[in-house]
Amino acid sequence: MNKAVLIPDSFKGTLSSIEICTIISDKIYKHFPHCHVVSIPVADGGEGSVDCFLSALGGEKIVETVSSPYFEDMESFYGLIDDTAVIEMAACAGLPLVEDRKNPSLTTTYGVGQLIMSAAKKGCKKIIVGLGGSSTNDGGCGAAAAVGVKFYDKKGNEFIPIGKTLIDIDRIDLSHKAKELDNIEIITMCDIDNPMYGTTGAAYIFGPQKGADEKMILELDKGLKNLCDVIERETGKDLKDVPGSGAAGAMGAGMIAFFNSVLQMGIETVLDTVKFDEIIEDADMIFTGEGRIDSQSLRGKVVIGVGKRAKNKNIPVTVIAGGAANNIDDAYDMGVTSIFTINRLPEDFEISRHKSKENLEATIDNILRLIKSVYIERGVQ
Repeated sequence: MNKAVLIPDSFKGTLSSIEICTIISDKIYKHFPHCHVVSIPVADGGEGSVDCFLSALGGEKIVETVSSPYFEDMESFYGLIDDTAVIEMAACAGLPLVEDRKNPSLTTTYGVGQLIMSAAKKGCKKIIVGLGGSSTNDGGCGAAAAVGVKFYDKKGNEFIPIGKTLIDIDRIDLSHKAKELDNIEIITMCDIDNPMYGTTGAAYIFGPQKGADEKMILELDKGLKNLCDVIERETGKDLKDVPGSGAAGAMGAGMIAFFNSVLQMGIETVLDTVKFDEIIEDADMIFTGEGRIDSQSLRGKVVIGVGKRAKNKNIPVTVIAGGAANNIDDAYDMGVTSIFTINRLPEDFEISRHKSKENLEATIDNILRLIKSVYIERGVQ
């Protein structure tokens, strides 16, 4: 094996994608000392996305003081790779930042807009914004306000909307939006297809994990519907049924409406940015994986995104996962060659999660032993 490409997602709650790349590459060098290994750690737009991009492509981490989810000053960051910025909204609007103060009716994405402005002022021509792990439900209005978009209530008073005041929005003025954002391509990484509002929308599906009770969910949903109506009236953009508009407290909708962004599956953004098709041109094997491969994985997440690209070039793809569901056979028609799970005993996750490192090491070691035996049989090293 002369060249192997590693592009795993994280095993959530156990191993980061960077750690997985290190474990697999160490084992490859053990069995194939002269193999050229290319590691591309992946994140889905949530926490860790910036580090993954910087690990794969180089660049620097820019630190800025911005607004926290509760309008308090905090130190946040984004990645700068040549003239491209990578921002993860979790870095200043993430759920872990609110700790025991979970309340999506009060939190804001204002800090995300400040990071976008910082990147724009540095002359970036492209900004990638990762959605995921948010504590917010403001429809991206906070981020929009940070770049100059103005919101008014029925009395003509300007305000910065949060979850509970989305219902008060009567007019939106985009004419004061920062000119620095003109001609910048903004891509939003979004791996879910929930609509902006309704029973499968942002408030109903993701509100509870952010601290919303039944009463708050109803209020937040009404606010999002009002925001959607005002956006359509003011901009002509009908976001009601746009897949992904409900992502991250309807930040997906805000990115489309206020930043003219395109929503794109996270893995497609990663593959395009790292020039994956060029990297795998002469690869003998691709290793990918995630914590659990199931029907959701088949809708276009990391494993399938990688598989489809590899299939076009007839390169085998080995998937290593923490666990696997029964209904995943379609993966084999989408470029996946084989799927291995790392858990060696029928144990509860709370037990097995502490063995993830050693289980992954054992699994990849056995896979490579098999590959090596085939190479030896064919007289190839």
